[in-house]
Amino acid sequence: MSIVTRFAPSPTGLLHVGNIRTALHNWMLAQKQGGRFLLRIDDTDKERSEEHYIEAIRKDLTWLGLDWDGEERQSDRLAHYDDAFETLRDAGRVYPCYETAQELDLKRKIQLGRGMPPIYDRAALKLSDDERAAKEEEGIAPHWRFMLDHNETLSWEDGIRGAQSFDPAQLSDPVIRRADGSWLYMLPSAVDDIEMGVTDILRGEDHVSNTAVQIQMFTALNAAPPRFAHEALLVGREGKLSKRLGSLGCDAMREQGIEPEALIAMLARLGTSQPVEPVLERSVLIATFDLSTFGRAPAKFDDAELERVNTAIVHQLPFEAVTDRLPEGMDEAGWEAVRPNLETVADAGQWWQIVTGPVTPPEFDTETRDFLAKATELLRWDDNPWGSLTQALKQETGRKGKALFLPLRQALTGLDHGPDMKAMLPLIGEENARERLTRAANG
Repeated sequence: MSIVTRFAPSPTGLLHVGNIRTALHNWMLAQKQGGRFLLRIDDTDKERSEEHYIEAIRKDLTWLGLDWDGEERQSDRLAHYDDAFETLRDAGRVYPCYETAQELDLKRKIQLGRGMPPIYDRAALKLSDDERAAKEEEGIAPHWRFMLDHNETLSWEDGIRGAQSFDPAQLSDPVIRRADGSWLYMLPSAVDDIEMGVTDILRGEDHVSNTAVQIQMFTALNAAPPRFAHEALLVGREGKLSKRLGSLGCDAMREQGIEPEALIAMLARLGTSQPVEPVLERSVLIATFDLSTFGRAPAKFDDAELERVNTAIVHQLPFEAVTDRLPEGMDEAGWEAVRPNLETVADAGQWWQIVTGPVTPPEFDTETRDFLAKATELLRWDDNPWGSLTQALKQETGRKGKALFLPLRQALTGLDHGPDMKAMLPLIGEENARERLTRAANG
């Protein structure tokens, strides 16, 4: 059976690195085994779901290169949840409850105060038909809970955490439907996973107790549960994700010059025993993706590390990958000349301005101006004008090292540092180079 994974975001906000990591790992799991990766928009929360967030999710996944093989929206599948609800009600696995949010909160506080776990006491099951009818006559609409079978141990072999087991008597029967008829997460998610043929669910460890509950939902709906794996959550260097990058969306990262390849390279291995490296080829990341390498400790997301990985990725990007983002006139030779000095692709414009000019050299003393005048005289244009010029000047003046190279760089670029002059000088061109040396020599 072909593997099927899914990413199921709620369109109530922008994706952040935690969401992106979940999407990436599900995509990689499917890619490695030649399976399918589905996008499911969990938009049953009508109050908070917004269409522009759905568009943003699609845009971000596209930017990241996480192409999906099918898409569904829960708001288009409400009839499916109604059918499943009726099946469960006929089987006696759902029941109406009439407590208000305030009453439930008071119950929890009393239980906690007595040192007891805050588990729903199933008081609604003790109501008689007449008592239920009386409440509805008062205008109290019920919310609905899924009844856990206390005789069925909740267990599974987790792809990351290993053997897991829960006592259902220590869990509350989860609310699956609100009093207004709208759906909570639990049942629609299980129904969708069944009907979409999802075979593997990889998600955060904050869903472990949800998995325990949903396993009984799968069996109550006569379906075999998928395989589950729960990865440790992301944290920042100081416990919480930094608002500067870590908890921001893809738009903010794009604005800061973060390449999708850098984000993919970092998140692919973050939280595993494998080193985070600036791997540009996704085939390498996919080939080495293995749930057995995932650890149980929280995975630390470091903004500074992302920036370092990003710089290393930029240094690997081929011209074809960046051509539409480079300044006008920059060709492949120009890109390869400036690339080793870049932190982001956008920085290429600053270096290209040195090529196109104008540049402002520093004020030189008389001896240095004489040296630059000699450079103007000795400049010859061949396959390696920088090498020829510096060799001729070395022989003529006896200068070497910094005394030889720095004044030339300053005169030609206006800077003390920068890309390799062997690559830069041909880009500047003979006419511009001669004019800059002459102007610097004349002061």
